[in-house]
Amino acid sequence: MWRMLKAYQCRLYPTKKQAKMLGQWLEECRWLYNHFLAERKESWQQYQKSIRYFDQQNSLPQLKRERPMLADVHSQVLQNVSVRIDLAFKAFFRRVKAGEKPGYPRFRGKGRYNSFTFPQYPSGCSPKNGRLYVSKIGHIKIILHRPLEGTAKTVTIRRTPTGKWFATFTCEWESSPLPKRNRAVGIDLGLTAFATLSTGDKIENPKFVRAEEKALSKAQRAKDRQPQRSPERDHKRRVVARIHERIAWKRRDFIHQHSRRIVNEFGIIVTENLNVNRMVHNHCLAKSIMDAAWSGFGELLRVKAEWAGRTFLAVNPAYTTQDCHRCGHRQPIALSERVFQCPCCGLSCDRDHNASLNILRLGLQSLGI
Repeated sequence: MWRMLKAYQCRLYPTKKQAKMLGQWLEECRWLYNHFLAERKESWQQYQKSIRYFDQQNSLPQLKRERPMLADVHSQVLQNVSVRIDLAFKAFFRRVKAGEKPGYPRFRGKGRYNSFTFPQYPSGCSPKNGRLYVSKIGHIKIILHRPLEGTAKTVTIRRTPTGKWFATFTCEWESSPLPKRNRAVGIDLGLTAFATLSTGDKIENPKFVRAEEKALSKAQRAKDRQPQRSPERDHKRRVVARIHERIAWKRRDFIHQHSRRIVNEFGIIVTENLNVNRMVHNHCLAKSIMDAAWSGFGELLRVKAEWAGRTFLAVNPAYTTQDCHRCGHRQPIALSERVFQCPCCGLSCDRDHNASLNILRLGLQSLGI
């Protein structure tokens, strides 16, 4: 067994007064985030001097005297804001060093700061008897759908665009591997079928966005007809956000269900190492690719395989569609051709099944099997 991190997300049901206070906390954290960002930006522009994380954290007592509303927020929540801005700048400098698009940290507009964190559980926030005690706010009703496993480390409270509140507990726990499985599987990801396994099984693509397209278009048109900054427009905005939220929940549940089934059945899991960010540059397929959630599926497979003690590999998918899995002959094949036919050995099979067998072969070769 080894120690790992696991997150539990639970729904909160605050009263109107509690929701208002939580919203005020978010606004104070947003103000502090923007203040720290402006401080760092001005310091560099005027003096070419960087402000350290500890300097900003030590300035909190003085800021509380200048802005008394900050004192209504738990001190460790405010300290975590300085951690977030420090991480944002570290990520910026890392991207600059790597030659990537830097993406300088941006100011947060009203309503654009949606979470705060208690970094030292249970200080300031802890569940008890179906309630989550939040310091300076009170006991909030919480739905703990299962007991927390391991040792809780942090608690993050988040507000969704539809106005729902959630608490996420990050726990350190000792994972126990599942019973051993000798079966290996290769997985080819696609759009016609979401995934094709080397066993011949296919996971159909549910196309969640396509299924909700009509309702989403109708809701967006209704929103656009309302005057800017009006209560009616805000209401319609929540309707649009609810549809997006429903799509995300369906997609997340879908990839959770199938990743769990695959990890339970197979001991060696081999999938494609896809560069989705480059693939979405094809504007004809970008919408379908993002709807398929290949990256999320691969990440869940990796994490669950690690928890279960399974072997997970992501291999280079180059030529896996063009190579014959039986004799190795390579021939170009158009995207519209759904059947792979080898002129050398006479093989005729589904192109995605052929690719999944090649992916499995590459994975087993890298393991020396």
